[in-house]
Order: sequence, then C-alpha cells, then structure tokens
Amino acid sequence: MTNGAGTDAARLTRVATLAADCPDIGGALRDQLGNDLALLALFVTPRADFAAVCAAAAEAMPDTQVIACTTAGEIEHGYIEGRIVAFGLPHAHFRAATVAIPDLHRLDAATQIRELILARKTASRADPDFHHEFAFLMVDGLTMREDALMRVVAQGLGPVPLFGGSAGDGQRFDRCLVARGGRVMTNAAVLAFVRTDCPIKVFSFDHLEPGTRRMVVTQADRDRRIVRRINDEPAAREYARILGKDPDQLSTFTFAGHPLVVRVGGQYYVRSIQRVTEDGDLVFYSAIDEGVVLTLANTRDIAQTLAEDLRAIADAGDLDRVLICDCVLRRQEAEQTQRVHQMSDTFRRHDVVGFSTYGEQYGATHVNMTMTGVAFYHPQQAQRR
Repeated sequence: MTNGAGTDAARLTRVATLAADCPDIGGALRDQLGNDLALLALFVTPRADFAAVCAAAAEAMPDTQVIACTTAGEIEHGYIEGRIVAFGLPHAHFRAATVAIPDLHRLDAATQIRELILARKTASRADPDFHHEFAFLMVDGLTMREDALMRVVAQGLGPVPLFGGSAGDGQRFDRCLVARGGRVMTNAAVLAFVRTDCPIKVFSFDHLEPGTRRMVVTQADRDRRIVRRINDEPAAREYARILGKDPDQLSTFTFAGHPLVVRVGGQYYVRSIQRVTEDGDLVFYSAIDEGVVLTLANTRDIAQTLAEDLRAIADAGDLDRVLICDCVLRRQEAEQTQRVHQMSDTFRRHDVVGFSTYGEQYGATHVNMTMTGVAFYHPQQAQRR
C-alpha cells in the first residue's frame, strides 16, 4: 500500500513502498511522494542495489535532504521484507539539515561536534516559527562503535531529543550500508536534524521486566563485544545452564526470548546477544565488559505491550503517523511466539512505518530489544500531556 502526495492530501508525512527491483526508483518516488520534500529517509532491503537506489533518489530530488540505510526487515502497514520503504517530510511543515559521520573507528570528535552544532543551527534558522525539533540517526550496525559515537553525538545535540537505529543486513550480518545523498558509506553514520511546526513525541518502548537470576561477566573482549566467560565458566555453556537449555541449541530465538539487562544509574538497559561463536563465546549487540552484572529479564506479551504503548501515543493528540526503529530481536520474538499478525495489525492501525534494526539509539544511549521512534501530530490540535 502506498500513501503518495496525490492520494493522501490530509497527511503531514508521506510514505511509499517500492519493489527491490523497481526499474525507475526516481520516477516512482517523485510520483508517489511529490517533489517538495525537506527530508527523504529510505529503508532499503539488502536485496536491492543500495547504491543505485540512493543515486536515483538523490538525482530525482536534488533539493531534498536524502538519507538511507539497509535493513533487517522493513515496516509499513506491518512487518514486510524485500522492499524499499520511503518516508518523506514535506517542506510545508518541516525543515532538515543532515550530517555524515564517516570512519567511526577514527572519530574526530571536535570536528563532528562542530558539524552537528552547525547542522542544528541550519535547521532551526530555516524557519524560526517551527518550534518542535528532533534528531534521527542511522548508523552502520556492524561497526560495534555505536557507544563511542553516541558519546560524541551527545555533545553536539544540545536539548534536541534523538532516536535512531543501526542499519541491518537481514540475517547475514555481512555488510551494513548508510548513505547521505548519493554517497554510500560503511563504518559510518548519518544524522538528520528536523524542525517542524507539528507537535512531536520521541519515545522508546520495550516489553521487559528485570528478573531475579543474575550472572557476572568474568572475561570479555570489550572492543569486540565478546563475552568469553560468565561466572568463570565458558559463556555460552553457563548462559544455557542458567536457562536450563542445551548449549548446542542456542539460537537467535533463544536470545530474543531470554534477554539480558544491566542496571546503570538506577535504570535497566538491554544487552542483547547476537550469536555464539565456534569457541562457545557470546557476541553482544552493544557494550559489554568484565565485571558487569547481567540480569535475566522476563518478557511481557510483546503484542499486548505494543498495542498499549501505541494506544498511548495515539491518545496524546491528533496523530498523523509514527516513524520507528524496531530491534530485529523483537521481530524474531514475534515470529517465534506467533504474534506477527497481531503486531502488524497494531502497526497498521496507528500508521507506523520504519525498519528492523541491529540496535537502537535513544537520547545519548545505544540500546537493544527496544522500539524507538517519533510520533507526528497535526499542528491544529495541541498535543495533550
């Protein structure tokens, strides 16, 4: 289903969904989204020619800020795969400025902070009457540098609320791509500052509650996010023992159904496991270190909590649409627990669009197994608190 500029005039935001092998990307985007966009975000299946998609979009919309990333699945009227989802913010209600952050393994903090501050000022000066703002981040999900990146980004944000997602590569974990305009990058990130006259709400949701079973990381490779030993036992074997499972049967479904959390500053943050190595080590999606106490979390019904969370978002005002970054582990749990149709129905009901990620960003924090996003409300109705 496509919501184009000509088919859904009451919309503040615009969405188009294209086939991975669409023969005329640029023409389809212009026809379905119009040519008056301040920002175009593309969530591109790994099955598509990412460079060709980005080049076509940038050429078709030379006056639009274009950002893009590869995905671990797309979201538009529910969970979908093998598609290109385009999300547009028209100039009538939005202004945008974007920044490319290359080479995350050699971050030039001072330079990047200056560029972020300048981009934010550019977006805010474009229309002083647009009083609402947010930042949207896309980052290569295989760099293992999200935490270091967020420390830099936080210094250039000021009070701007941020959300974002780590680009994916389906289930291959081979190569993740991001782009600004027609420039395709790995080991990089792109960030968009957005100003608008529409009320907005940036949020982060999960469906987890910390349990009582704990374990301690006793040997780890922090830079590579690898845990070798837990409770001074081989990591995968000890994790499986605590779960009461066969260590040879651990899978992504196991990790999605039995997440781990750490407590920092009185709050719990998810530390999701990506995979088991041949040596029986555990590779994590986010920062991990020796001495960290991991708590096994309990999961609530993922479909029910999603419905409750999005209902609260919808009740806050005259909702237009919701843009999200949703952890791939949530998608896998929905598949395992046969909640995909229920969750897709909820996404459809609240006009949710976005992509499945290898990790999420919220504020200055890199997290996992969450859904982060921004809700857009019509400006003629003030948002209720």
